[in-house]
Amino acid sequence: MAKFNKIDTLGIIRGTGIVPVFFDKDAAMAKKVVKACYDGGIRAFEFTNRGDGAHKVFEELVAFVRSECPEMALGAGTILDAPTAALYLQMGADFLLSPCMVEEVAVLANRRGVPYSPGCGTVTEIVRAMELGCDLVKVFPAGTVGGPAFVKNVLAPLPWAMIMATGAVEPTQENLSAWAESGVTAVGMGSKLFPKDLVASGDWSAVSALCRKCLGWFRR
Repeated sequence: MAKFNKIDTLGIIRGTGIVPVFFDKDAAMAKKVVKACYDGGIRAFEFTNRGDGAHKVFEELVAFVRSECPEMALGAGTILDAPTAALYLQMGADFLLSPCMVEEVAVLANRRGVPYSPGCGTVTEIVRAMELGCDLVKVFPAGTVGGPAFVKNVLAPLPWAMIMATGAVEPTQENLSAWAESGVTAVGMGSKLFPKDLVASGDWSAVSALCRKCLGWFRR
């Protein structure tokens, strides 16, 4: 089961602001990436269900995070059906995410007291997600649906909405400042937060430093 309750997990995501999005079939590599992010100040991490045996890697990652990164909320992403959601919840996922709205996952997550963030691209989808108990809604693909301007315009009539933008988020001061100023609660960032050259060379301190810079730009 999840380590944190729903309210605490949402608080962690709001507090950290940046949620890395990552997948690797090698559990050892996944652990190194998560630890580098944790050392850089990240406190919420999404491991995506995008490859064969992803759940096996996630199971190892849960044990590692609880031992080595005790303040980290670990979420499972790319969840597209209730059986898969149940599997990851059983292994200890603190939150769930999807690229689209899957209503059966929303019901299951609410039953278990775990945050679920579905991908939405219209105001109608965002409102429907909130009706289903999704406190933090993911706008995806955020760059394609309108970028920071879209979020700002959505929050005008829905100022109580909590939005996490994923897609077109980059580790630069200009980009992160634009998203922060739009009013997002958090952003999800993928491979650009883990440059291939740094990962290949095992320069984890550089990855931690980049995370630290990004957090500073977003929070500022």
